[in-house]
Amino acid sequence: MRDLYDGVRKRSLMLAEPLSDEDCGAQSMADASPIKWHLAHTTWFFETFILERFEEGFAPFHPAFRVLFNSYYNGIGERHPRAQRGVLTRPAMRDVRAYRANVDARVARLLAAQPGAELPQLLELLELGLQHEQQHQELMLTDVKHLLAQNAMWPAYMDSALARAPAAAPLGWIGFEGGLADIGHVDTSFCFDNELPRHRQYVAPFAIASRLVTNGEYLAFIEAGGYREPALWLSEGWDRVGELKLAHPLYWQRDAHGQWHEFTLYGLQPLDAARPVTHLSLYEADAFAHWMDARLPTEAEWEVAAASVPVTAGGLHPAGAQQGGGLTQMFGECWQWTSSSYAPYPGYACAPGALGEYNGKFMLNQYVLRGSSCTTPPAHARASYRNFFPAGARWQFTGIRLAR
Repeated sequence: MRDLYDGVRKRSLMLAEPLSDEDCGAQSMADASPIKWHLAHTTWFFETFILERFEEGFAPFHPAFRVLFNSYYNGIGERHPRAQRGVLTRPAMRDVRAYRANVDARVARLLAAQPGAELPQLLELLELGLQHEQQHQELMLTDVKHLLAQNAMWPAYMDSALARAPAAAPLGWIGFEGGLADIGHVDTSFCFDNELPRHRQYVAPFAIASRLVTNGEYLAFIEAGGYREPALWLSEGWDRVGELKLAHPLYWQRDAHGQWHEFTLYGLQPLDAARPVTHLSLYEADAFAHWMDARLPTEAEWEVAAASVPVTAGGLHPAGAQQGGGLTQMFGECWQWTSSSYAPYPGYACAPGALGEYNGKFMLNQYVLRGSSCTTPPAHARASYRNFFPAGARWQFTGIRLAR
């Protein structure tokens, strides 16, 4: 556990290395958080849920941090407003790094002490904390991408070339007979509580697309007037198109010569037609599916299809589909919208105490995404993982897989 703990904690700091202290303190919108806040909040988790419970003679690193870096745990107490995390010029980044080092040293001493009968509970909470930090590692990259995209200099997070992808494999359809299927996490390895309990569900016969929708295919939708045709859109989505004057995915733009470009973590790049289209809302994904005379899969269909597909990791931007048969791009490219509302599985029960606020209280007005994205940490993806966002969310690496 100590090696795993050290590896996860070091990776968070590594993700911040390409950034200035000014980058790390800024907040571009209410849904995104500053990098400095992510680094402090993930440390707050270990201090609050582990050290406060297990450390003899516990004293907080700084009493105010309990409020400043609490995210949404009402059972813990007061919270600094989410939309105002960017005004926290203090503590400075050096102080946040000192906070992390202090908590890491104390956790190490706690593990070395081998606290007897309490060790299983300690290890369980440590694993939850590490999984929680891996979630925030993905958020660090998507949040800083949104931040850098607000700058007319189009600064790159990573100063290296983004090579053109090979031509996309033709879109095919993989059929499944349907029937009774077991859905949910299957073994004794870690999972979040929203992946349980495993249960049986009927799935009608269906077919699912062999790969994700590409930029080129989505551009054809735009050029065919997809954003101007109300019949394709859910009512709320059409209202949003009008209110926000949407006409293309987030981070797309046309230059003075009419050429499309896409802002990426590698900076502004010419639009690559072969790569998966990403940063789409559920509304956009659903409208495109209607235009294709298809639909979005249910989360049960997606899980049935993914059951025998190996999990793969990505990079910092979705890659093109490999040539060949079978299902591709199920993991490591884009989170894939489903048509399923985020709701509890039959028999679901929240954990007791403040940790019970982790998933259950968000099971309203959100939709499930499946798979993983190019910025999902290695070993953090699995077929039963249930990500969830409001239908209008676009700043995550969200894409489209069709079904019928």
